[in-house]
Amino acid sequence: MHVSSWLLIVVLVVSLLVVLVCLMLVLHWDIKKMTRQLEGIIENFGTNEVVRTHSQNKNLARFAAKINELILLFKQDQQQMHKREMNLKREITNISHDLRTPLTSIKGFSELLSNPTLTVEEKDEYLAVVQKKIDHLTNVVDSFYELSQLDSLDKQLVMEKHFLNEVVVETMLTFYDAFEKKQLQVQISEREVSPILADKKATDRIVANIIQNALTYSKSYVRLDLIEDDKTIRLRVANDVEAFDMAKIQRIFDRTFRMDSSRTNERVGLGLHIVQQLVEMQGGHVMAEVAGEEFVVEVSFRKWV
Repeated sequence: MHVSSWLLIVVLVVSLLVVLVCLMLVLHWDIKKMTRQLEGIIENFGTNEVVRTHSQNKNLARFAAKINELILLFKQDQQQMHKREMNLKREITNISHDLRTPLTSIKGFSELLSNPTLTVEEKDEYLAVVQKKIDHLTNVVDSFYELSQLDSLDKQLVMEKHFLNEVVVETMLTFYDAFEKKQLQVQISEREVSPILADKKATDRIVANIIQNALTYSKSYVRLDLIEDDKTIRLRVANDVEAFDMAKIQRIFDRTFRMDSSRTNERVGLGLHIVQQLVEMQGGHVMAEVAGEEFVVEVSFRKWV
């Protein structure tokens, strides 16, 4: 009886060892297979392959899942990096054009001014053109500088009580001559609305950029409305435009997007992108839409409580 008991124990131990060895071999085989899969993914990283395991071991399955999660995150990071590189190249091209065009004009007219046969009227005309190009060049540099400061601006925002209707009126007055020159009909809502919670400098820039955009692209009119609801005050600016490609509306706030794809217009395509960034920094929202021949930008500000 004593011998039989020991024999049974030996058999159980041997069986257990066999099972453990088999499990270790299966685990080793799975790890080796996963390693080959990972090597293949590294060699052909553009594929959508992932690490797979048929093991019933929960820890090994969890390990494979974490590897796949890491692969996915790395691929997403690569895609974002590629997108940033493409945007950077596009921006460099835009910056080169935006700087070269006025500089070329300034150089050309400056050379013309050295002609001793020019009349006083011609000199005044050329000087006016040079001054206009210098002003445009200054605006270009200011826009790109402002864009470069956006990432750190949210730390400098001073959220205070302001009246949006006053900001709109003050900003419109600065564009009065431009609207008169272009002979645009302007309609401004005289509705009194509650104050907003906003940064004054950022809000001034938001309103100015939206009005400038409407001034640049409108055909005959610009309409500004103030709308109030329970939590927000909305500024809605509408203007008529030429035929607009609806496919572009989704990209209207991209920093590299230009409404004038022909590039004949000298305006830098950063205004609405800056608007979006400044609005979102203040906890607001901005949207754009086209209804028929009317282009609308609507900005929501948080209401002062």
